Amino acid sequence: MRRTDPERDHRDGHGPAHRGETQGAAHRGGEEGPVPRSEDHGPDHHRDGHGPAPRGEAQGAAPRGEHGGSVPREVSPGPAHREVSPDPAPRGGEEDPVPRSEGRGPDHHRDSHDPAHRGEDQNPADRRHGHGPAPRRNGHNPARPREDHGPVRYGPPLPGDGLPVLPELSAVVAAAAGRADAQPVGGAPALLEAACGYWTRRGLSCVPDRIAAGPGAPALLLAITAALAGEGADILVPRPCAAWWAPYARLLGRPVFHVPTPAEGGGVPDPYALLETVRRVRAEGGDPRLLVLSVADDPTATVAPPELLHETVEAATAEGLHLVSDETWRDTLHAPHETVLLSPAEMWPDDVTVVTDLAGALLPAGWPAAVARFPATGAGRRLHARVLDVLTALGARLAVPVAAAACYALDEPPPVTERREATVRLHARVAAAAYAAVVAAGALARPPQAGRHLYADLAPLREPLAARGAGDAQELEDLLTARLGMPAPGGHRFGDDLGALRVRLATGPLLGGTDEERTESLVSPAPLELPHVQRALVSLRSAFDDLRDDAQRWEPPR
Repeated sequence: MRRTDPERDHRDGHGPAHRGETQGAAHRGGEEGPVPRSEDHGPDHHRDGHGPAPRGEAQGAAPRGEHGGSVPREVSPGPAHREVSPDPAPRGGEEDPVPRSEGRGPDHHRDSHDPAHRGEDQNPADRRHGHGPAPRRNGHNPARPREDHGPVRYGPPLPGDGLPVLPELSAVVAAAAGRADAQPVGGAPALLEAACGYWTRRGLSCVPDRIAAGPGAPALLLAITAALAGEGADILVPRPCAAWWAPYARLLGRPVFHVPTPAEGGGVPDPYALLETVRRVRAEGGDPRLLVLSVADDPTATVAPPELLHETVEAATAEGLHLVSDETWRDTLHAPHETVLLSPAEMWPDDVTVVTDLAGALLPAGWPAAVARFPATGAGRRLHARVLDVLTALGARLAVPVAAAACYALDEPPPVTERREATVRLHARVAAAAYAAVVAAGALARPPQAGRHLYADLAPLREPLAARGAGDAQELEDLLTARLGMPAPGGHRFGDDLGALRVRLATGPLLGGTDEERTESLVSPAPLELPHVQRALVSLRSAFDDLRDDAQRWEPPR
């Protein structure tokens, strides 16, 4: 199969046909224009019954490659839609492994952002996967140890709520602190019953023997990946995706392939791009078995539209993939009465495992606890048993006090639900204010719909950022972290291209510097008018306004 060059294809007229859809807020700015929501990969998928149903746009036949397969088409590298470019993991500890995606299509590792073209002395594997920083050769970025930014050892944590612990939760933990017994691997019966009740109230029926609990969603995802993606199996994730998804596959030596997300939101791959990626992987002897997705997404803070989710899940199951749905943020919708959120397990219950980290809406981030719901099938029973085997081998069991807090929180008594609702309202207001500040400065972002964060693309501010020594996502991360005084992980942490100037901004650090200030933010009917919140937002606006002013000075006179 010949290698395709996306830039050449675009110039020669072989790029993707735009599907007539206008872009959302994330693609304002003019120079990129409308971006196709999904790719057309030819009629074969529909004729064979493996493709998702067309969404109303005209479908043209894709250009055919040398061996009869459809030639990969360029996808705009904007924040909503990125190139289909499988991104395998380093193998066997090699310093510079040859990626398995060689010869498969657009080679995003050899563009102008590649370290080899920039004269940077760095492990190529780190840069290829968008994690390691280049050594700094200017005065704009603080020196950091290399090991802090490795593809496995470093990853930004979930955005915390920034609030004091709920007193009732603290009391539960204190009452259980004197117990010397250990929790069984996978969770005690009371905890599993509480998890069943939690999911049943959300329309997902379950039984305790199809539930597993672990010390955080990463431990559960590692166990599920080990159970599903055995020797030779490949894992698919959206681009961008949660920072903790890919490292656990790489720890197992499994390749990870990133699939573009459409303009509507992050967390769920475009169905046509998913089919094309599966085809490419299999054409080179790969064996894709697992797709990880999220309907309420970190880092983009968007919620996948139900029709898109249905098409993607239909395409994935038709290709024999098992899905893991990360639903950590499902209870943090900013407008719960206006936003429709569906779980893939409601659509295809036999092929979806649901994972929920309780740090999303129920427990403090420092109390690691998560639950997983497995399909009520023979395959689901075997997967559940294998996951318990892996958790046993890892010694991954919940601490008794944390398990007691998880059990209490999953029962959702009034103190927990009232705190959760108040926390969501607070972060929705602060996120909306932060979004307005970022967009007013000329950056691109989708309006946040869930979570405690937003995801911004600073491509329109590239010139002033370059003048400050921030030419890629790692340098942008360093610059904004120092300027804002809070973590601002770059998009490369989430699988986005290193050269793209994207960043995740959390709202928790904007709520105040002390427990008293944060509590005041939580209970205030007008938190944006509090002095400490105003100061934090002014600092954020000032940082972005400075970049906007510099960008205006860069514009040529009219």
